[in-house]
This record gives sequence, structure tokens and C-alpha cells, in this order.
Amino acid sequence: MLKRTSILIYGVVCYAAFFATFLYAVGFLGNLVVPKSIDSPAEGSFLYALTVDLLLLGLFAVQHSVMARPWFKRGWTKMVPAAAERSTYVLFSSVALILLFAFWQPLGGVIWNIESSVGQMTMYSIFALGFGLVLISTFLINHFDLFGLRQVWLHFRKQPYTQLEFRTPLFYKYVRHPLYVGWFLAFWATPTMTATHLLFAIMTSAYILMAIRWEERDLLLAHGDHYRRYRQAVPMLVPAYTRTPALPKRATEDVA
Repeated sequence: MLKRTSILIYGVVCYAAFFATFLYAVGFLGNLVVPKSIDSPAEGSFLYALTVDLLLLGLFAVQHSVMARPWFKRGWTKMVPAAAERSTYVLFSSVALILLFAFWQPLGGVIWNIESSVGQMTMYSIFALGFGLVLISTFLINHFDLFGLRQVWLHFRKQPYTQLEFRTPLFYKYVRHPLYVGWFLAFWATPTMTATHLLFAIMTSAYILMAIRWEERDLLLAHGDHYRRYRQAVPMLVPAYTRTPALPKRATEDVA
């Protein structure tokens, strides 16, 4: 009982770390409220700042992708309880982001600057829409499973973990990766695009496009023809009108 309780508490703490990091990310990318944002005053040389930023982005990309791969999970669960595997992934992802927030080095320079109040409001609205789409998409595919709470709760209640049903709710009927669409909107929608922000947007967008390939490969291995038909019927990122396709009854998405 004590071990199950400890794992449950661990899962809740990991989730709290994620949610605090998610909220900070809103302020960091939007230059809102937080003490250090993506466009804080530049310090040090351009080359030093660029090197540090690329290393921080690379650290997050490697952690986020390697720990999400099935082969890593199989080995990792020999060292950590299976029920805590997802929570540990969430915790490591949060730590990688916290390091990025703490050590990020602004580069300075302005690519574009929208001065009209209407233009600024439009950009901030798209920015908010992006983060909202990210959060809503996680709930559509089961927010609590995605961030490890369902796993630790089932373990606490001595119930076996069961894979989620493969569904295509709401946004998933029109694009395969609405969660990533939300990130694209959040990364690129800004009234003032600095060189720092542009570096972040380009690198994270490139990572997402690569991560989609790895994620869909895993989904094909896990779901076979179900996901293959879904991929053929529904666009990856850009919504397109189609007649209601003969989609599989099961669908899912992971954060890779």
C-alpha cells in the first residue's frame, strides 16, 4: 500500500511540475509576466548566445524523442515501475524545459514589428488560440493518460493498465495532429518577431516535423491498417474539406 501511495504522489508531483512549466511557457513565449522571457535583454556575444540556445533546444529534442520511443520504454521500465514510466517522462520533459527557460540567451534583433493595435491583438489572439488548442487536444485524447495520472491512479487502485481506445474526436477528424498545429500557432504568432524568437520557432518547428515521422511510425507499428487508413484519409497538419471518410473506430496521439 505504501509503495502504491508513493507512486501516486510521485505522479501527482510530476503532473504539477508539468502544469507549472506549461503556464510558464505561455509567459516565456508571449513575453508576459514571467521574470525572464524569450525576448529578455541580450547578454554576452551573439555566438555564445546562439550556441547555448541550440544546445538547450537539442537537449529538449533528444530527451523528448528518445524517452518516447517504445524501445527506450521497454528498457526504462526495468529500472522504474511501469506505472511511473509516463510520469517520469513528463518530469524529465519539464526539467528540460525549465533548463531552457533558465539558461536561454536572447540574441537581439527584430525581424518584424507590428505596431497597430488591431495587428497586435490579432497576433495575441492566434497565440492564445494555439495554446488553447494544445490543451484541448490533450483532453480529447485523454489528458490524464498523456501526462501519467491515469497510470498511477490505476496502479494505486490495483487495476491493470489498459491501452486507450483509438479514436478520432473533434479536431482529429480534420487533421491528424491538432496538438502540433496548436504549437505552430503558439510559436509563430507574435507581434514582434525577434531573431531569438525566430530561432526558437524555426528549430522547434523543424523538430515537430521530424517528431511526427517518428510518432506515426510507432502508431503504424501499434495499430497497423487502422492508422494507415486514418493517415490516408486525414491531412497531417493543414485542415482540408473531405467527405466523411471511412475512418477506423480507434485513434490516438502521443507527444514525441
